[in-house]
Amino acid sequence: MVYWLWAAVCILAALVIVLFVKIHLMQKTAREIETAFADRLMTDTNTLIDISGGDRHMRHLANAINRQLRILRDKRRRYQQGDEELKNAITNISHDLRTPLTAVFGYLDLLEQEQKSEAVERYIGIIRNRCEMLKQLTEELFRYSVILSKENDISREPVVINNVLEESIAAFYTALKEQNIVPAIQMPDTKVIRLLDASALSRIFSNLLQNAMKYSDGDLDVMLSESGEITFANTATRLSEIETGRLFDRFFTVEAARKSTGLGLAITKTLVEQMDGSISAKYESSRLSIRISFPDNT
Repeated sequence: MVYWLWAAVCILAALVIVLFVKIHLMQKTAREIETAFADRLMTDTNTLIDISGGDRHMRHLANAINRQLRILRDKRRRYQQGDEELKNAITNISHDLRTPLTAVFGYLDLLEQEQKSEAVERYIGIIRNRCEMLKQLTEELFRYSVILSKENDISREPVVINNVLEESIAAFYTALKEQNIVPAIQMPDTKVIRLLDASALSRIFSNLLQNAMKYSDGDLDVMLSESGEITFANTATRLSEIETGRLFDRFFTVEAARKSTGLGLAITKTLVEQMDGSISAKYESSRLSIRISFPDNT
């Protein structure tokens, strides 16, 4: 009786050990699948998930995940191809529109030299105004497509943000004054230096100043902190919190800015992110604040 009891205990102990080893191997395989799956999602690679364990259930799981990865990889390639084709199409269309637009402006100039009634003059003015808007949209489309196509061509050099910000404000001083906007500027005495593309940074500041001219009720605060955070803030009673959340969307415009193409802030966001920065907009107490920050990579 004792012999059979000991035999049963030994068999049970052996089963427990075997079960423990099997669970351990399955856990190890599960971790391998988890790590490999996360890696395949983050990188564009043709390598599929391979596991060291021989458990048929875990291998079945790995094969099922590999099938979904193949589908995902195919969809990613088609998306990338379609996105590239769209960028090229936008570039070509915006480029092709320039020639007929130039011709239209030429004929409008000729028409204005002819004798015409007051009604005809008014119609010509409306046509010119609409053509100017179309020209602006075409130029913005072209710039936006060029910026997207040059995503990896951003040049980096030490840039003094103070200087670029001052130059940008000075360039817009007359336009701001015409709208009775006198910017209040706060900058540190120390130079804030980051590795950036100077021309891209200048374009960012120009777009934000243009945005302030569209929505400001007559004030503008521009602040640069020693930590490298740049803030453009102004009262904008014509905006709402919902509209503010969509300011960086492509082609989004609000009623207060009908002449806007809706690409200025989208271009700004793209340029900021291409230089590893962050940008956000906040609307509180009828005041719009747009903040930009760049990492200290000097």
